[in-house]
Amino acid sequence: MGDHSPRLKSDGDVIDRWMDSLGPSQFIQALVVSLAWMFDAQQTFISVFADRSPNWHCINTTTMDYDSQCSSAKTFCDIPRRSWSWDEPSDVSTVSDWDLDCYGAVISVVGFPASAFFAGCIVGGFLLASLGDTTLGRKKMLCFATFVMSSIGLLTAFSPNVLVYSFLRFLTGIARATIGTSALVLATEIVGSRWRGRVGVIGFSFFTFGFLSLPAISYATQAPWRALYIWTSLPSFFYSIVISFYTYESPRWLLVRGRREEAIRILNSMGSSSNGNYSVEIATSFFDELNDSDPKVDDCNNDAGTNLYSALKLLFKSRWALRRMAGVITVGFGVGFLYYGLPLAVGNLDVDLNLIITLNAISEFPSLILTILYVDQIKRKTTMLLITTTTGAASLACVFVHNTSVQIAIEVSAFFGIITAFNLMLIYTLELFPTCVRNSAVAMMRQAQFLGGVFSPIMVAVGKSDGDFWSFGVFGLIIGFCGLPVIFLPETRSMPICDTMEQQEQEATL
Repeated sequence: MGDHSPRLKSDGDVIDRWMDSLGPSQFIQALVVSLAWMFDAQQTFISVFADRSPNWHCINTTTMDYDSQCSSAKTFCDIPRRSWSWDEPSDVSTVSDWDLDCYGAVISVVGFPASAFFAGCIVGGFLLASLGDTTLGRKKMLCFATFVMSSIGLLTAFSPNVLVYSFLRFLTGIARATIGTSALVLATEIVGSRWRGRVGVIGFSFFTFGFLSLPAISYATQAPWRALYIWTSLPSFFYSIVISFYTYESPRWLLVRGRREEAIRILNSMGSSSNGNYSVEIATSFFDELNDSDPKVDDCNNDAGTNLYSALKLLFKSRWALRRMAGVITVGFGVGFLYYGLPLAVGNLDVDLNLIITLNAISEFPSLILTILYVDQIKRKTTMLLITTTTGAASLACVFVHNTSVQIAIEVSAFFGIITAFNLMLIYTLELFPTCVRNSAVAMMRQAQFLGGVFSPIMVAVGKSDGDFWSFGVFGLIIGFCGLPVIFLPETRSMPICDTMEQQEQEATL
């Protein structure tokens, strides 16, 4: 049967030995699961294009007073509707399609539907997050959330007015709240610990492609906003059906839930191609050895099936877990405030929207490359503190720099920093919590990011009327202060991944 040295301390150690090499089956599974991030990004940032306010121009009128009034007006809200027209077809965005031709109405469209979307993300996170740790698991949660999100996205294309549109965006937010979390956790739990950072970056790469696809579609097709929703929702709809048949459940989650035989079958299906040294019999003997040496049932198994929110209960009843959650939630709020707010705030700059959004999306690629190359080498605490500080300074600089080209360069560098923080914070949170509550912990951190997304569109709208300080300035101050609690979090680089609360607490005391 071979030696069992060094002695295995947990089910996670068995999986790490079994999945030590990244085989083709594991890689394909991680790739397919991570594709969900692309559809997540499209629904997250689609409002940048669907809810934009097109340029307008004065039109000839028979009354000279109207001509003079129109040419001197700063906004179309100050002049009669018949004296101006949109530069583009009226169906290019919700603003022009519904002729919301007053600045106050523009705030309601740009601010309210976007805020409703992120408010839905928060509600959905609390309603659905623990399902991934309890009854549904990672795979079913991902399939369900993607299917519902895409279905509502299709319905959104047929919205008759802004109120229905905002309500459907709220429902979309509820559905997509757990997609990124489920995809990230599922992808990283089917590989050994030494691969989790690089595999996690796969999802971030697809998120970038999803973000970048929006300006590409908008520029290439000049698509009406309704078509944009259809074209991004249909592929997601079919994807949700495909993954329900062709992906595996997380073996780590199955083991925590007591479904050992099913977990071993999945380990054999994926692991045998990457590490031929272990058979099903050897894996079974490893688990038997663990059960014989430590027969007690841990808190995760005691509470796993008690109720829908048992995973959240575990998180908040442990003092060490509560401290960590407070830290990651605070940092997550600041990161989300900038990450979701900057793409909206660039609309306040005097620059082509497609250009600046494309530059922001392209800036994600060097961030991803650096993350892939150095994620196993960099210290989480130091790096997060450095990034949040410099990104805050860059955002504040946008307030005081008035040269458009320099302002664009600073904004793109700030977005580069915040996307790096966004990616690293997800990996950091994965490493801070054990398998039995990992999905809920990452989801809670993402809820904090979404909460930032609720308030950032409002500040963008205020900044458009009252000056850049209320957008870029506030962004810089928030990320600067919210990044400070990372000082009190433990370092997790190269630390083993734990499965139970007891194991994680023991690691924390070492």
